[in-house]
Amino acid sequence: MQFYIMSFLSPQDLCQLGSTCQYWHTVVRDPVLWRYFLLRDLPSWSFIDHNSMPDVEKISKPLGGLDDDTMHDYMQEYLKSCPGCRRRLKPYRRGYAAVTSFLHSLVINTEPRLAMFGPGLEQLEVSLVRKMMHSPDVIPVAGFPQRQINGIGSGISFMLNNKQRFNILTLYSTTSKERERARVEQNNAPNKMFLQEGDVAAECPTMSYRIIPQVQEVCRVVDGFIYVANAEAGRSHEREEEFAQIQAMTASDLGSSNRPVLVLSCVSRAGTRRIPCVYMAHELHLNRLPRPWLVQDAEAETLNGLLNGIEWILEESGINV
Repeated sequence: MQFYIMSFLSPQDLCQLGSTCQYWHTVVRDPVLWRYFLLRDLPSWSFIDHNSMPDVEKISKPLGGLDDDTMHDYMQEYLKSCPGCRRRLKPYRRGYAAVTSFLHSLVINTEPRLAMFGPGLEQLEVSLVRKMMHSPDVIPVAGFPQRQINGIGSGISFMLNNKQRFNILTLYSTTSKERERARVEQNNAPNKMFLQEGDVAAECPTMSYRIIPQVQEVCRVVDGFIYVANAEAGRSHEREEEFAQIQAMTASDLGSSNRPVLVLSCVSRAGTRRIPCVYMAHELHLNRLPRPWLVQDAEAETLNGLLNGIEWILEESGINV
């Protein structure tokens, strides 16, 4: 009966109840209860990052397959992962990193550059980039710089909170006509940014890509990466291939291994059935990325979630927003 009553309490209420006495401190840590909260709540979380990603495989295992020590981790797993139970701290940077960031801003450019790519730019019915360019009340356009990067262009500068400028270089995989045809036919257009490596005909082929020289130049000068993932649940996705392409873009030989990756888990509009951000991070194998990352739910039509993600990646890049 106690267990049944506690299942109606919020996790925050349970933590307060557990602080009243030793008895309730023990009772509220019931692993079955916290596993129930995890499975119930994680589909509704709107963001997850490299510090808070729960162990999805462990959560999904039947309780009978877990030993007693593992069972007691569910409460800690929930409190670590739930956005409502943790504070979104600004990234910790050592003193020398802060000095390096300051000198970098003096010598190079105070306007950070971000490379945006991914299937969500091309497969969704609503164009995220077009919405960004025509939503001055959300994210005003600050200009079109004239500098060029080996034929790619200079990107578009936006303004965050009317004070911080940043530049986004949008990298499409193919031409606009090919993208539109693929969108209408619900197919994936051939990606011309990546060249596949390895033995494709092998029994167990491993996905490996390298990027074309023009895009390599972009990767060498940007301060972070924005990957726009298609989070619409009614479509098939090649997540292994997507992860291999993220790895190619963020390869350590193209720049610092500390540059962050923001994954916009994007749908066209509100009401579209989406893949929860925790499962998106799991499917993309982001825990294998040796750099800071965050998955943020977003909607192309309203730009909901976009500014939260932009603030995070600018802070991780050393910009005080």
